[in-house]
Amino acid sequence: MSHSALVRLTNWFRAASSVVVVVLGVVLAATPNAQAQPNLDELLTRVAERVAEFYKRAQRVICIETSRVQPIDRTYSSQGFARIVESELRVEPDGGDVAGEARVVRDVRKVNGRPPREKDKKNRDGCTDPNPLSSEPLAFLLPAHRSEYQFKAARVAKERNQPAFRIDFASVNRKSNPELIEDKQGHDDCFDWSGHIAESGRIWVDAETYDVLRVERSVGGPTSVRVPPRIQRRHNLDNYVVIMREDTTIRYRTVAFSDPDEALLLPESIESVSILSGGLQSTRRSQIYSDYKRFVGDSRVVQ
Repeated sequence: MSHSALVRLTNWFRAASSVVVVVLGVVLAATPNAQAQPNLDELLTRVAERVAEFYKRAQRVICIETSRVQPIDRTYSSQGFARIVESELRVEPDGGDVAGEARVVRDVRKVNGRPPREKDKKNRDGCTDPNPLSSEPLAFLLPAHRSEYQFKAARVAKERNQPAFRIDFASVNRKSNPELIEDKQGHDDCFDWSGHIAESGRIWVDAETYDVLRVERSVGGPTSVRVPPRIQRRHNLDNYVVIMREDTTIRYRTVAFSDPDEALLLPESIESVSILSGGLQSTRRSQIYSDYKRFVGDSRVVQ
């Protein structure tokens, strides 16, 4: 990414919105006949069970994540060069207060086709790189978080020509109160934010297995992010910066393993667009997942 393409300040979405992050799910064998449409509570319970089951199995899977981040302007036109980061990715237990949660762990292998350099850890070019650790984004479907969202009754739909239940969701708390913070990884002129941001979205769930097939999440703008006085003075920012819009779509595909045979529903791609104002850089991001491998009981790695 060229420095001329950057505004002086850069902010990048992370896990909870942006985006960013990887989700894994496990496919069980489909039943011979499609199941009758369950009520919403039953459906959410079954989906949560599938997410929890994934967290037990996903620790045996690794893959390659290729992240491409393109700076854009508020008309969605590209600015400058994209930054491409290739990482090896795995899932580990989160170890937090909520039972069953997981986190994504990344090991960066290449940056724009070359091995990562020490300066990538601090300078502004590395601000777009995925976090080494991030939350697993399907955790909001676990019972511990369900009260934070309002779910609407499911309806039958199609996803990639297979029957699916569609569920709409939105944050119960519709009042966003984020605050700008400096990047925890220490990158120059790089920011994140903490605090609640209201969002809404849609989930497509396999009508037979109850695995999540697609998730769409959106932060409808404009959403103001308060800038603390210390950051205002240090970086010459106004009282607020604004999230005009942020949209993320996660899609999944079935990956078959052999010896022993097993089919897992794994992420295929994550696409996100972030439109920001107030001196922050808007971006278009894509994350592609490939080269899946599975560890089996005797420590062998299976393609």
